[in-house]
Amino acid sequence: MNQLVRPREGRMIAGACLAVANRFGVNVVAVRILTVLATVFFGLSIWVYLLLWVLIPAER
Repeated sequence: MNQLVRPREGRMIAGACLAVANRFGVNVVAVRILTVLATVFFGLSIWVYLLLWVLIPAER
């Protein structure tokens, strides 16, 4: 498993989904789709995304 950092390349908005996908070795598209679905159906995901954006350090 890789370190949890937001990469500079491949970001869509802030890179939080990409960071999570890279860390756990899963497809970034799947993480993005799950994030969108969780936001639409549960509403809480947007707050989690913003929290991850703030807490996960950016790649240097």
